[in-house]
Amino acid sequence: MRLRLAGAVLLMAAAYYVYLPLPSGVSEPWKLMLLDALFRSFMQASDVAHALGMCHRIHLLNHVVSWVEEIEARSCPAVHVTDSTLGGVPTRVFQPKGGKQLKRGIIYFHGGGWALCSGRMRSYDLLCRKMAEDLDSVVMSVDYRLAPEAVFPEQYHDALAASRAFLSAQVLERYSIDPERVCVSGDSAGGNLAAAVAQELSSDDSLTVNFKVQALIYPVLQALDFYTSSYQQNRAVPILYRPVMARFWLQYLGADTSLEPLLLANNHSSLDQPAISSSTRSKLDWAALLPAERRKHFRPVVKETGSPGVMGEVPELMDVRAAPLLAEQGVLGRTPKAYVMTCEFDVLRDDGLMYVRRLQDAGVAVTSDHYEDGFHGCMVFAFLPMMSSVGQRSMNNYITWLDQNL
Repeated sequence: MRLRLAGAVLLMAAAYYVYLPLPSGVSEPWKLMLLDALFRSFMQASDVAHALGMCHRIHLLNHVVSWVEEIEARSCPAVHVTDSTLGGVPTRVFQPKGGKQLKRGIIYFHGGGWALCSGRMRSYDLLCRKMAEDLDSVVMSVDYRLAPEAVFPEQYHDALAASRAFLSAQVLERYSIDPERVCVSGDSAGGNLAAAVAQELSSDDSLTVNFKVQALIYPVLQALDFYTSSYQQNRAVPILYRPVMARFWLQYLGADTSLEPLLLANNHSSLDQPAISSSTRSKLDWAALLPAERRKHFRPVVKETGSPGVMGEVPELMDVRAAPLLAEQGVLGRTPKAYVMTCEFDVLRDDGLMYVRRLQDAGVAVTSDHYEDGFHGCMVFAFLPMMSSVGQRSMNNYITWLDQNL
């Protein structure tokens, strides 16, 4: 009887920890709750280890991710898989066997807040294998350096170096890639890097080969407004919480994480910040850039006075290489045809939707692929054991778009 009672109490405690009120429209809420409980456990354990001085919180998280998710490069009947380097950056290469003599080419940047994850993770390995096989494409998944050891612009420089090497005649010839059918892509922080790289290289007239398309998966594109309508609507929706995104930004930019409350209050982008011009503010004015069905009842939060020292301490907040949404219209207009995936229950939803609008205004052909039941990171959960319906749908639609446009 005592064992049964103890078991019942433990079960109730576990259910209490796992349960989280979620919006009614989110896909398969219980799967998301379980996933969130797992992530929260790891995050809390890493915070404790960090507070005790045992290790940096990011190191513990990455150790767990490596232990659970990372797999060796193993070929299969349809795809040859090897670990190599691209522009000096570690890269996992997926080459389809057979098919056409000239292949499509895709360079992919994984997500993880510029601090976590790897192209060697099982979820990214499976995604790139499927892309290689379904698209008859050579896929190169780049392992750029991560925070806290590397901070901006080092991740960007790695992505740029790998992309330049990818587009080189030597690499294209070695892997039999059609120079007219090359793509840059990535998810979350990787989508940020893909967008920044596309902007930089599309403006480089010295290149003889450039990207035909860019495919951005729920990208993070700005850090000046943590009160967009999606940040307000989804502040308590897993798996990417509002404070976590602010911390990722500070870690990426090499700034003091004690600034997190100031960013979350929008004190860093108050009207008394002379570094932020009216032109810059217009580039992320979601009240003007988003349709009414996305703005809903939310209102902009703009402080009259804030913390004037923040922009001086972290000037990288205004760097377009870190925040591609802030690029000038002329730069955007030179970027390739775009695909932008966004999810309704994601704090980064409006970053992507504003970028869609700004690209369209610059004359770029854009496909906006929005998932009303989607959440941040859903596409990498297209495989077992955490397979989700919206993950499978989003992955299949992403690959279909590439098949039709690359």
